[in-house]
Amino acid sequence: MARESGSARSTESGLPIEPVYGPESLEGWDAAEQLGEPGKYPFTRGVYPTMYTGRPWTMRQYAGFGTATESNARYKQLIANGTMGLSVAFDLPTQMGHDSDAPIASGEVGKVGVAIDSIDDMRVLFGGIPLDKVSTSMTINAPASLLLLLYQLVAEEQGVPADKLTGTIQNDVLKEYIARGTYIFPPKPSLRLIADIFKYCRAEIPKWNTISISGYHMAEAGASPAQEIAFTLADGIEYVRTAVAAGMDVDDFAPRLSFFFVARTTILEEVAKFRAARRIWARVMKEEFGAKNPKSLMLRFHTQTAGVQLTAQQPEVNLVRVAVQGLAAVLGGTQSLHTNSFDEAIALPTDKSARLALRTQQVLAYETDVTATVDPFAGSYVVERMTDDVEAAALELMERVEDLGGAVNAIEHGFQKSEIERSAYRIAQETDSGERVVVGVNRYQLDAEEPYEPLRVDPAIEAQQAERLARLRAERDRAAVDSALAALKKAAEGEDNVLYPMKDALRARATVGEVCNALREVWGTYVPSDAF
Repeated sequence: MARESGSARSTESGLPIEPVYGPESLEGWDAAEQLGEPGKYPFTRGVYPTMYTGRPWTMRQYAGFGTATESNARYKQLIANGTMGLSVAFDLPTQMGHDSDAPIASGEVGKVGVAIDSIDDMRVLFGGIPLDKVSTSMTINAPASLLLLLYQLVAEEQGVPADKLTGTIQNDVLKEYIARGTYIFPPKPSLRLIADIFKYCRAEIPKWNTISISGYHMAEAGASPAQEIAFTLADGIEYVRTAVAAGMDVDDFAPRLSFFFVARTTILEEVAKFRAARRIWARVMKEEFGAKNPKSLMLRFHTQTAGVQLTAQQPEVNLVRVAVQGLAAVLGGTQSLHTNSFDEAIALPTDKSARLALRTQQVLAYETDVTATVDPFAGSYVVERMTDDVEAAALELMERVEDLGGAVNAIEHGFQKSEIERSAYRIAQETDSGERVVVGVNRYQLDAEEPYEPLRVDPAIEAQQAERLARLRAERDRAAVDSALAALKKAAEGEDNVLYPMKDALRARATVGEVCNALREVWGTYVPSDAF
């Protein structure tokens, strides 16, 4: 929320908020240059001419827990309730490229997402779900290539050709070094793998969004709105440079790039943030990279409401927070949206809370008038001034990243991480002092909280996954697996695209852990520097 300091107020990015805005706030402001028209450069007003007046955003619900069987049942319920796109959460061992029976996975199997160890689990996860009819987003980064190939293999078994598949893999490893930590390989081979994914998808899965460059996790770690878009767009620039250096034409892959941002309760600054991000990206792609295809200039993004702002105290109040956050995302022009469940600060969402979260989006889409017109805040004195202010603050941070040699070098210097940590510390201080009001936490508390029964993951899942892995290893052709893994390592040592031998290994029922271990043997693992 906006901070108060005496009579002066400031945004989450520390920018001043004036009590009243008028024409003088936009003195010298060029509407044609700064705004343009909806669906046209610089896309400040949205990436499509009609935005939601033709159809609403894609309503995704992020889900995945325990076993593939349990998650499959939840997906079918969400589809029945009107979800237009699935969004898969994977457990930590899967995100880190470890099998469920690896010692390092102990205690984490199925806890924060679904455990996927092999093609056997992926078949169960999407059993009975027509992959040519749904759009699927997968929140997976370092091993994103593996999960995409498993998805493609399951689609092939369903008889669905790869050119019919639509969806997104997050595949944004740079933000893992900055804010989240689920990295595997060092930056250089990680970027090589991402370039291989871009090339593979252009040839094999042309409608797939190959990366979702993410600011959400930076925001959850404490980044301000200006930091969120600055560091996210800086990462995006690094990915584009990597692909161009690998011999790709920018217009061959840039239209499939997408982004992922948070939506906070501070509606005005969030709307301004989204508009500023679109404008910055369009200009970078046009001026630095010489992109010609208008789709290469479009910053298309998914939004998730701010989990970090949800509270375990009086959790029902989170229903209000999520509705406000969802409204901010819609007014800001998001292409798809996940609304958090009100009980996520306590445990995994229940069926009822997940349904209520989806209903929140449906109310916004069908019971309000925000879908009746494109970019409702265009021309607003306060929003246009805030857009300019956030843009200027973000560009200043992006210039500091460039001065350090780009996103990867800045990561090695610990720049983004230290900036975000300072912001997080400021937020914690403001909350502790009461300057930042958090309803139910430091103001308007209850003497005693009402009891709430959360959804819990069965601890027996870990043993069940281990049994499945033992059966798989006993049934499969071990020689075929070894041969495929050897071919994968040979490709990783050279310059061939690693996704083709990787797909062969996964088809032969190699596990996620085995494939990642083969690459670890060639590329090594990332160890943070002392700068962190």
